[in-house]
Amino acid sequence: MAGVERPFIIKKLIDHITVHHSSLKFAIVGCGHIAQRHAEHISNKAQLTAVCDTVKEKADALAAKYQAKAYYSLEDLLSGEPDTQIVSVCTPNGVHAAHAIQVLNAGKHALCEKPLGLSVAECGHMIQAAEKNNRRLFAIKQNRYNPPVAAVKQLIEEGRLGKITNVQLSCFWNRNNAYYANSWKGTKDMDGGILYTQFSHFIDLLYWMVGDVADVKAMTSNFQHEGVIDFEDTAVVILKFVNGALGTINCTINSHERNMEGSLTIFGEKGTVKIGGQYLNELEYQNIEGYKIEHLPEGNKANNYGTYFGSMSNHNLVYDNVIEVLEKGAQITTSAFEGLKTVEIIQKIYAAAQ
Repeated sequence: MAGVERPFIIKKLIDHITVHHSSLKFAIVGCGHIAQRHAEHISNKAQLTAVCDTVKEKADALAAKYQAKAYYSLEDLLSGEPDTQIVSVCTPNGVHAAHAIQVLNAGKHALCEKPLGLSVAECGHMIQAAEKNNRRLFAIKQNRYNPPVAAVKQLIEEGRLGKITNVQLSCFWNRNNAYYANSWKGTKDMDGGILYTQFSHFIDLLYWMVGDVADVKAMTSNFQHEGVIDFEDTAVVILKFVNGALGTINCTINSHERNMEGSLTIFGEKGTVKIGGQYLNELEYQNIEGYKIEHLPEGNKANNYGTYFGSMSNHNLVYDNVIEVLEKGAQITTSAFEGLKTVEIIQKIYAAAQ
């Protein structure tokens, strides 16, 4: 059985990491939970010049922490920061497209939190704006950097699993009523649904590893969040991929009191693997013909939001790639087109569920 010290994909994603402090100037629009993580990584790697939020207190607090300038409208930030090259869009899902397009039309690059948009049309307009203005649009898909995910992606690229025949994605998380209190989360127009806010990273991995989706059957229901959210808290999905593989998705935010599992099981003609843990952070099972994944580096911890955990925190690697692309013309690890494809699959699921 051949082992590997560090799988090639992980090397490709991680070994290029910049050690110097970049001179790139970043700004952030949206100063909520995830913006705190963005600000930390920007300040470690480059310059955070400005932050913006319509809630003055949020903008002021984040600006003070990082000696940045606070703005209270995106228009003011864009006109007031001529030397800032890139803006990280950390606003609610429903305004990702509008804000990213505004940023791109102002001649700046945009790094957009997930999901890229809430419709394929929105994502298409974002990509058009990037091309029209000759600027980069980066999509955040940090789960691709999880060591077991990168290792399994490499197996697939090398053909070690043979033809993939079927996959199972299980996402059993908890989001209680307090999570949705006094928030844009849970609203149809700003949140969009659990597949957008909680599980889009997982669906991205289905596209990344197995390919495009040809046919969808789906059912959704709201069992424990009636009157709290505008959409489902549970979805069960059957997928047929373009390459003929079959897949299932079983996801819910009703796991009692805490997150239970985020797992992806892949069945190929020459091997079976399961990436599990709460957020795709552990290689739980492998049985591969003539091969064994060994010596995986330990991944980053999950994003800790106090009362709940999110996905594995790999935003540092996202920023490394952004800086490498803009300074050295490196290859982008997640293109806006891939962000669009994830949204397209989610749209297909919701359409099938109606």
